[in-house]
Amino acid sequence: MDSEPVRRRRHGQELEEALLAAGWDELTETGYARLTMESVAVRARTSEAVLYRRWANKDQLVLAVIERHRDLNPIEVPDTGALRTDLLARLTAVGESLAGFFAIAAGAAFSGLLAGTGLTPAQARDRVMGDQLLPHRRAIYQRAHERGEIDLERIPAAVLNLPFDLVRHDLLMDLEAPSPERIRSIVDELFMPLVRSYGFGLQR
Repeated sequence: MDSEPVRRRRHGQELEEALLAAGWDELTETGYARLTMESVAVRARTSEAVLYRRWANKDQLVLAVIERHRDLNPIEVPDTGALRTDLLARLTAVGESLAGFFAIAAGAAFSGLLAGTGLTPAQARDRVMGDQLLPHRRAIYQRAHERGEIDLERIPAAVLNLPFDLVRHDLLMDLEAPSPERIRSIVDELFMPLVRSYGFGLQR
């Protein structure tokens, strides 16, 4: 009778990636409330002790799982040649890419993740979002500045943040991607008039 193949022992980064992948699968399939260190260990075919050597508790593991999934799924930064169309493309991509992700993260937060980690909602948001928006936002605006569409020294940060903050708000409140009409409204009816008030006409 053939014996069961011996599993190759995993170490270091390979092991941690396998643990985090198992954690994401467990989180998406069973939800935060039912996820346990034991269930992740079983899925990863290892022991709970292996998990506890890396993460002190379930909440730290879940945050690491969410951050890993976010980092493995970056959102493309468009370069259409105009700020307006760059923003339309970027905000659409953010909404479509992060809607399901936000639903999972919000479910974890509402099920006790915030209480378990001691994080405020804003801190949890920053941990979940990481740098998905900020550097790419800067790249879009920097290119527009170089094309002469805007002057980054004259337009307040609150105005530049507005389109992204509104999409993030919609994702958090609705847990689904903003509609194309909503994206166009944010850009054409709110953002562009504000920018024009500083003396710049954006390409339509």
